Amino acid sequence: MADSSEIDPPDSFISKEDGLSYWQGINADIDGMLGGIPSIKGFSGILRSDLQGSRTFLAKLGIGAKQGRQKLSSALEGGAGIGRVTEGLLLPLADEVDVIEPVAKFTKELQGKEGVRNVYNVGLQDWRPVDGVTYDLVWTQWCVGHLTDAQLVEYLERCQTVLRPGGLIVLKENLSTTGADVFDELDSSVTREDTKFRKIFEEAGLHLVKTELQRGFPETAQMKLLPVRMYALKPKAEGS
Repeated sequence: MADSSEIDPPDSFISKEDGLSYWQGINADIDGMLGGIPSIKGFSGILRSDLQGSRTFLAKLGIGAKQGRQKLSSALEGGAGIGRVTEGLLLPLADEVDVIEPVAKFTKELQGKEGVRNVYNVGLQDWRPVDGVTYDLVWTQWCVGHLTDAQLVEYLERCQTVLRPGGLIVLKENLSTTGADVFDELDSSVTREDTKFRKIFEEAGLHLVKTELQRGFPETAQMKLLPVRMYALKPKAEGS
């Protein structure tokens, strides 16, 4: 029996090319972005629940469109897809939003949309900050499974360099429930454990400001979605 230390970690199987190939074959619509889940009977409410959960999380951090909460000058969404979160969450909160999304067909409708400033058609692992462009919020959701652990650390380190003072990085992702990270051959991605995310944040020099599980996702007797957790992060240099 092989020693556990010799077993290749799940993220070592991630292929950027295989992941891109998968997404290039996906329709540029909500159902495509969410793996067909919204069209399953009883699961159409996932869209509303997801956005409301994100709004509530940001509101607890003092960010929101309502009076007494902070509106943002600019935000960045990593892995924006067709812009569901850009339009449903970020544009109402920020004067300008930039997006990172490697699949150009997904961002076609975002090009030129009011409030959308820059569209970077590159993967998160290839995105590099633009000199002089900074953000109050960097939001990344349901896409960092396509990055290896090392690439995710590097991405979060780059995100820190574009944060304005007091700015936040928010990561929202599925969690593994098996007791280990899990590689998915279908789209060449990894679903990580909560403990792995926290280790990565530590390696990236980030302080965990707040974290919550997403609530209100639909479920049926036949199907239950993976837990989804939101993490709000700041550079350790800023303290808590």
